Amino acid sequence: MPKVTLYNIAGQAAGEVELNDSIFGVEYNEAVIHQAVVRQQANERLGTHATKTRGLVRGGGKKPWRQKGTGRARVGSIRSPLWVGGGTVFGPTPRSHAKGMTKKARRLAVKSALSEKLRANELIVIDQINFEAPKTKQVVEMMKAFEASKALIIDGGKAVENTVLSARNIPGVKAIGTCGINIYDLVHYTKLFMTQEAVKQIEEVLA
Repeated sequence: MPKVTLYNIAGQAAGEVELNDSIFGVEYNEAVIHQAVVRQQANERLGTHATKTRGLVRGGGKKPWRQKGTGRARVGSIRSPLWVGGGTVFGPTPRSHAKGMTKKARRLAVKSALSEKLRANELIVIDQINFEAPKTKQVVEMMKAFEASKALIIDGGKAVENTVLSARNIPGVKAIGTCGINIYDLVHYTKLFMTQEAVKQIEEVLA
């Protein structure tokens, strides 16, 4: 099982922590990660896009001119797609963009991403983050201690709400609880900070 250094929020080493090899020692699977990221982004789309066909555009109920004898092309409605102000042909209609993916594959994507963070030395385990109140300055100081600018913080402690509120105004930094872990954030952010409690909770679910 891989071992990593355990740090406090000041950036000082506070011991070692052993990680579960079945989660943090998984082979990198780019195809599954890509599929999971595409699925997450697709599922976030509202799908409310719409255009009006010739049957939905206002007006055009009367035939502009008679069928024959004018020398002009035959026209049945001024809302024909050929006319300015007419309907749209094959335009987007409201629909769901949701994509399916098996639970086993989704979990494999998360494991693969976590393992890759560990291999790239981008995973930092913190003993605890226990902010008594939301304070942006505390997260800023923590980022400076580890020389990180773009980071994801996963907190599994009781004061996770204070951590989330403390990080939300810092560009390039995001804090979530263990229940909010997702593949897009794991791939998007360079550094990954996890509390020791968060590691335990993730190992309990994914092991």
